[in-house]
This record gives sequence, C-alpha cells and structure tokens, in this order.
Amino acid sequence: MSDKTENQQESLEKETVGEAKPLVDENTPNNDSTSESQQPLSEEEKLRAQLAELNDKFVRLYSEFDNFRKRTAKERLELIKSAASDLVISMLPVLDDFERAMKFSQNQEGDAGVTLIYQKLKSTLEAKGLKRMESIGKEFDADLHEAITNVPAASEEMKGKVVDEAESGYFFNEKVIRFAKVIVGA
Repeated sequence: MSDKTENQQESLEKETVGEAKPLVDENTPNNDSTSESQQPLSEEEKLRAQLAELNDKFVRLYSEFDNFRKRTAKERLELIKSAASDLVISMLPVLDDFERAMKFSQNQEGDAGVTLIYQKLKSTLEAKGLKRMESIGKEFDADLHEAITNVPAASEEMKGKVVDEAESGYFFNEKVIRFAKVIVGA
C-alpha cells in the first residue's frame, strides 16, 4: 500500500505543479453574490466621482466669481479716475487762453490777477491728475506728438527733434488726453 500511496502522491503533485487550479474556499460566496457586493462599491465610486466633479465645478465657479469681482472693482476705480477726464479736456482751451493772456501781459505791467487765476487753475487741474507734456528738444514721438510741419534744423543734432510747440500736449492720469502739436526739425 505504501507504493500505491506514493504513486498517488506523485500523481497529485504532478497535477498541482502542472496545472494551477484556483482554490475554492467554502466560506467565500459564489460569483453571483460577489457581483452584488461589488455593485454597492461601484455606486459608491459613482457618488465619489460625482462629488469630485461637483467640487471641481464649485471651485472653478468660485474662482471665476472672484476674478469677476476683482475685475469690476478695478474697472470701477478706472471709471472714477477717468470720469473727470471730460471736464479736464474741456478746460484745456481755457488753460491755453490763460497762457496766451500771460504771454501778452508780460509786455504790459499790472496784470497780476491773470497770473494768479492761471496758477490757481493750473494747480487745481494738476491736483486732479493733469500733467503737461514736455516736448521741445525731445525726439519726435508719434505716440505723443502731432507734427504740423517740418522746418530746416539749425544743427545736425536737432534733426528729428521737436523745434517748437504750437499747442501743448497733456497727460491725464498717465494717459495722453491731448497730443502736442509740434514743429519738427528736418
């Protein structure tokens, strides 16, 4: 019997080594019940995926709203800064007239009132953000200047530079509100 037992063990070992058969435990449920236990996991996974998607949408929407709020606040500040620009632009001819009156009054004595009014108007407009453009002697810049005419330059170094200014240019809050009308040396 020992020979038979040895032969049976050898054949059993050959079967187990040659073929890998899955071990079935009697305590584990069959395949039908495992698919049922996996179904709640897939439902849970679906809910987790849906939660992650909704959370992502929420974060994006919140970020978009925050950007909108910042952008509208910035636009509101710019609107407030530029709201006075129409008034300042309409006051520029008055400022030019005062400058002409001061040049004329330099020839005559006793017009201190015109000078005082001019200084007060100029300082008030500068306090609101108006700044006069300095052009004479600078290179001609099409972004700042409007060329009226070209004249022969007095020297080589004055070629392409502003020789004279017919009308002053102005910045309002660092933006050009009126281009300087200039005469350029050629």
